[in-house]
Amino acid sequence: LLAAAPLSSSGIPDKPVLKVFLLAGQSNMEGQGVVDLDHEEHYNGGRGILTRVLDDPTMGKEFGHWRGDDGGWSKRDDVFMWYQPERGPLKIGPLSIGYAVYDDLHHFGPEMELGWVLGEYFEEPVLLVKTAWGGKSLVKDFRPPRSGGEVGPYYKQMLAEYAAAMVGFEKRIPELVGYEAQLSGFIWFQGWNDMFVEGALESYSENLVNMVRDLSSHFSKPRLPFVVGQTGNANNEELWAAQEKATKWPGFVGRASYVPTRSFLREPEDSPNTGHGHHWFGNAESYLRIGKALGEATVKLI
Repeated sequence: LLAAAPLSSSGIPDKPVLKVFLLAGQSNMEGQGVVDLDHEEHYNGGRGILTRVLDDPTMGKEFGHWRGDDGGWSKRDDVFMWYQPERGPLKIGPLSIGYAVYDDLHHFGPEMELGWVLGEYFEEPVLLVKTAWGGKSLVKDFRPPRSGGEVGPYYKQMLAEYAAAMVGFEKRIPELVGYEAQLSGFIWFQGWNDMFVEGALESYSENLVNMVRDLSSHFSKPRLPFVVGQTGNANNEELWAAQEKATKWPGFVGRASYVPTRSFLREPEDSPNTGHGHHWFGNAESYLRIGKALGEATVKLI
């Protein structure tokens, strides 16, 4: 018996693993960080945009990896994006700038620094599947099955887009042909709209717990790690408490993390979109720090 070969031995080598992360949320997950727009009237003269942020020596030391040796924007060859904006073509390719809601290369979201952190940690390649739509609530638009009532259309859309990515990544990304996709985490960055829907904040924690439980069942991942980013640009302690409470649910011990982000909010006068508090004023440093914090929390869980 001791000499018997392991039952799992087949002589066929295992396929290499692709680490996949599902990103979901509303407009701030879509990406509102400004890269290089510096119109004096419309973008506050470029204050707080990515190019200016990286010109600062201290910031450049921390985030300068986004500038290539040729002066262009870096692209990772081990981290990839899959993102279908609500309008416009599907965005697929190596992680870099431009995977935001706009059909241009002038914006970015949390995925950029989040992906960088994950890419530095994993030996395996990483695929970020971003599913995000502006102005959507958890109580209605993302409402999970366990919460009862009508399942939110964007909960269904999130699953549909993830499924499309799993079917299509080998066809669309040649570097990943032959890899076996492994869902390794869920990152949630949403909350603004629930402040304005009656009863939404009172049920926010329960709905978020139900969402993660439903996703864990749907993907047959009972220990699916998940990270919740605080809606730190909204000065609403009830929302923050609800977001954090969801990660403390007894069934999530060891696999959930709440990430405070309030300290990443910059002043409007130091940002490109002075009237867009709901979008972190478009400040590039804010989005870099949010992404980095989400990535570090994910790595710590794993």
